[in-house]
Amino acid sequence: MVTNPATRDWTVTASLYATLNEMFGNRTVCGIGRGDSAVRVTNGAPTTLATLRDSIHVIREMANGRSVEYKGSELRLPWAGKSRLEMWVAAYGPKALALTGEVGDGFILQLADLSIAEWTIAAVRQAAAAAGRDPDGITICVAAPAYVTDGTEAGLAYGREQVRWFGGMVGNHVADIVARYGDDAPVPKALTDYIKNRQGYDYNEHGQSGNSHTTFVPDEIVDRFCIVGPVETHIQRMQDLKDLGVDQFAVYLQHDDKDHTLQAYGEKVMPAVADHVRAKN
Repeated sequence: MVTNPATRDWTVTASLYATLNEMFGNRTVCGIGRGDSAVRVTNGAPTTLATLRDSIHVIREMANGRSVEYKGSELRLPWAGKSRLEMWVAAYGPKALALTGEVGDGFILQLADLSIAEWTIAAVRQAAAAAGRDPDGITICVAAPAYVTDGTEAGLAYGREQVRWFGGMVGNHVADIVARYGDDAPVPKALTDYIKNRQGYDYNEHGQSGNSHTTFVPDEIVDRFCIVGPVETHIQRMQDLKDLGVDQFAVYLQHDDKDHTLQAYGEKVMPAVADHVRAKN
């Protein structure tokens, strides 16, 4: 869902989205962050925020058919004049959230915790307002695993194990924040305290259920960062996120019950929280 400025040349990324828009209409969104698994497995590191900011500008301008300076040259995709691409920024830390508000068309928060969502959304909107932008013009997207259970305690316990990997994945980003700011990082303690027992991360098991390096993630974090439980639990969380200003929820389905979860969302969860438009008399 989220690319980065390091894996591909920015012109390639821009051309990719412009091509998809030309083929299928303006239906694409570019999610982008500093980089995680794609750069770490090749012994790289996340890019700087300055690089991220520059890449957002170059990719957006080129993918929208406009001229932009890149590596000393003035570049444009002359065939992309009708392409329209928004840049949504994935962020957790205070400086990345500020950048999102300053230049992003959208904000991607990869966890479904309500208190953290409220804090990050407020930070993005405050930065947008300070930059002279419309805070409400930034699309808010929450992305997290969802697992629909049968409502029993056994089902809940099983579902938690299927998505516990997500707490480990988020922990990589949190570890970067703690490394930069220390234990007194200017972010909610709910986001940082749980990684104290974290002991490394194996990217060979990245995003996989049952991986061996996420035992440090407690049930409380699984329940807060993910959505696990019967349909009613999912409906309530969707409504709570919607009330906070979330526009879109992206379901991560890296578990053993993809079809059932997706069907439940399509048939029960989303219809329950969707805005209903009545036909005029």
